[in-house]
Amino acid sequence: MLRITKEADYGIMLLVSMASRPQGEIHTARQAAAWTGLPLPMVSKILRTLARERILASHRGVSGGYSLNRPAAETSVAQVIRALEGPISMVQCGSEPGACVQEAVCPTRINWSRISHEVENALERVPISEMITHSPSSGLLTLSDEVDGAVGDRHAADTSPADSSGAGEER
Repeated sequence: MLRITKEADYGIMLLVSMASRPQGEIHTARQAAAWTGLPLPMVSKILRTLARERILASHRGVSGGYSLNRPAAETSVAQVIRALEGPISMVQCGSEPGACVQEAVCPTRINWSRISHEVENALERVPISEMITHSPSSGLLTLSDEVDGAVGDRHAADTSPADSSGAGEER
């Protein structure tokens, strides 16, 4: 199964939470942990990394914390993943040339590279601002859109008037 790390997922959650609040506000790691329900040590680590990678601005002092370094529409999901995980690649040789002994003779290496590039391009086209809510222009669906559609269609089929046996009733 292909998936991003918890750290990248949490990083995106944190940025979405910050982007959902008034622009320019400074937020502490403790506040961000409270909003998201994530452990404070993990939140602190992620926020420090995102600040080091200039996705967030770090503010020192008594009223210090973190703020978005630019509007959420200008930060892509790919940028966040690269900041927290490193290069985006489906296979090790794509991000660490020379790490695989089969690299020189691998018949699939070029295609994996092509696939990795397409995945990275897709992630590059999704700004953090579109992760906040479903945007009609984005072409993205929320999980509830998919579930509601599937459940609604299935429910309509299961409760048709022709079925009076009760076999189609939801349990």
